[in-house]
Order: sequence, then structure tokens, then C-alpha cells
Amino acid sequence: MTDTADFPPDDFDDSYRHETPPAGWLSREEIAAARAQLPIVYVDAVPVRVDDSGDVVAVGLLLRVTPEGQMTRALVSGRVMYHERIRDALLRHIEKDLGPVALPQIPASPQPFTVAEYFPTPGITPYHDPRQHAVSLAYVVPVTGDCQPQQHALDLAWLTPEQACEDTVQVEMHGGQGALLRQAMAHVGRLA
Repeated sequence: MTDTADFPPDDFDDSYRHETPPAGWLSREEIAAARAQLPIVYVDAVPVRVDDSGDVVAVGLLLRVTPEGQMTRALVSGRVMYHERIRDALLRHIEKDLGPVALPQIPASPQPFTVAEYFPTPGITPYHDPRQHAVSLAYVVPVTGDCQPQQHALDLAWLTPEQACEDTVQVEMHGGQGALLRQAMAHVGRLA
């Protein structure tokens, strides 16, 4: 799970330390206290390209570097803000990670393909986030525009569903996002 659009901006950027959080954001101390006491609501989005018949032909995976210097693949992910609709959170995080002209095709009432529970203790579910207990609504989102990696993403790779589900790609995904990607591809009929 990533928090690159949250305040603080993310775990890689300390430039905000002298800023006041924008309305609706929590300070570093406030989010740490909240994470220690209650589940946090997230959205995960699997960006896809579809053909004329609506079949998924490509999956977009972000390339990021962890604070430890490890290269990882990631889905679009982030917190839902207080008083924010799920649809708006999806749009905000897709724009944050894929750029303002990604043109995501999100229905008026989006329905998740699954709910992923991330726990700070490994092994309870396939999903792990050492910072918190998070509940994430996961969506497959077709995008039709020009997608460019934003924020701290180094690259955006478009892979076929089969390539994205290969073990060599899956090991680059952390916190269970590889399992979530496989669930997404099974949901759209691209993985048996």
C-alpha cells in the first residue's frame, strides 16, 4: 500500500515537516496514532487497458524504490479521506499516480472485486502492511488516456495479464499486492 498522496506526502519525503497539513489531512503524529488504534480505509486500483470488446489486454504496474533502495512493482493505492466518496478517492489516486490525463473509466457506483484486509502482523491474510491494519476496497479500472508515472514512481509498465501474473513480476510486488493482482485478473477472466 502506498500513501504518496497523503499528508505527510509519503514515507520518502520530509519536505513537509514545516508545513501545516491541508484541511482533511492528518499530521504525521495524528496518522500514526490513528493507525495504532483503528483500521484505515484504502482503495487499491488495478489500472488496465481494454480492447473494443472490453477484454483486458494490459495491466499497468508502477515501479517504485523503497526507502531501503529496493525496486518494487505496485498498484495504485491510497487512503480515503474523511468525507470523500470512494469514487472520488479512486479518481484522486489514479490521477496522482498515473497523471491528470489517464482518463479512468469509473462507473457512478463502483463495486469492488474484493476487499483486502492488510494487517501489521504477517500471515493473518495474504495482505501485510507493517504500519497498520487497513481495509482496502479493490477495483479494476480501465484507463483510456495517456498515463505517465507521477510522484515517486519511476516508471509505469504495461504488461499483458499473463506477464503481470508471472512469478518473476509477482516477487517484485510487496504486501500482498501480487495476490491482489492475481485476484483481479481472475475476476476479469484472464487467469484460471
